[in-house]
Amino acid sequence: MQRVRIALRGKAIPMMGKNTLIRTIIRDWIERTKQTQWESLLELIKGNVGLIFVQGDDLAAVRKIVTEFKTPAAAKSGTLAPTDVLVPAGPTGLDPGQTGFFQALQIGTKIVKGCIEIMNDVVLVKKGDKITSSAVALLSKLDIKPFFYGVVVKTVYENGTIYPADVLDISPEVLVTKFMSGVSRLTAISLIAKYPTLLTLPIFLQNAFKKVMSISFALTDYTFKQKDDLIKGVEAAKAAPKKEEPKKDDKPAKGKKEDKVDKVEEPVAPVDEDVGLGSMFD
Repeated sequence: MQRVRIALRGKAIPMMGKNTLIRTIIRDWIERTKQTQWESLLELIKGNVGLIFVQGDDLAAVRKIVTEFKTPAAAKSGTLAPTDVLVPAGPTGLDPGQTGFFQALQIGTKIVKGCIEIMNDVVLVKKGDKITSSAVALLSKLDIKPFFYGVVVKTVYENGTIYPADVLDISPEVLVTKFMSGVSRLTAISLIAKYPTLLTLPIFLQNAFKKVMSISFALTDYTFKQKDDLIKGVEAAKAAPKKEEPKKDDKPAKGKKEDKVDKVEEPVAPVDEDVGLGSMFD
């Protein structure tokens, strides 16, 4: 707790005390200020709890600082395991005379260089199970402290609202993704139901305009600016010269790369048919 207090200086103030005294102070504050939103905190003041008053809006950073300070703790017989207890494979440093102890716990071992070695990783105690005395003895022999003591942030109180601390793990990117997913679903439902909303109204107007344009072309001679612009665009596209597509013979052969530098054909001097070889073989 001292290391947590030092790390939180200037960011948050941890406050610990007796639960009865904390509840009394909250009730007295509610009576004097008439701020009834604090009543929701009374139900949370149970067990070994405390309050952390955060200065600012970065609650996730404060939670990270609080939870990173942990102290290793050994297992105690009769308690419930908060997490799985794993015994890793490898040498134990124990003499072969203690193999019976591992056999009683159904842990496969072998003797290597005069020491007991565990063959495979073993989950000694599962989360939520009661820790037995034999498991405590084995962990003590192997000098394994599977658990940790530390501060755990369970609940966040902000502007009269209480929510689980797991909400702080949600990043802004995840929030935007979930929000856009909800928007797309709402838009699809509104379109199927043909119910105009701020999301579907532009789509309804676009579809209506397409129908008006189709009727104007097919059944009437009525013209308007958008129709004239569309006709001019189509005529301009037809009048534009078409680009000549390269012929199949002009394509480079597979496996050969085209030279980036343009090739220049050098002039070749004319050569007489008689190059002087005839007189040599006469």
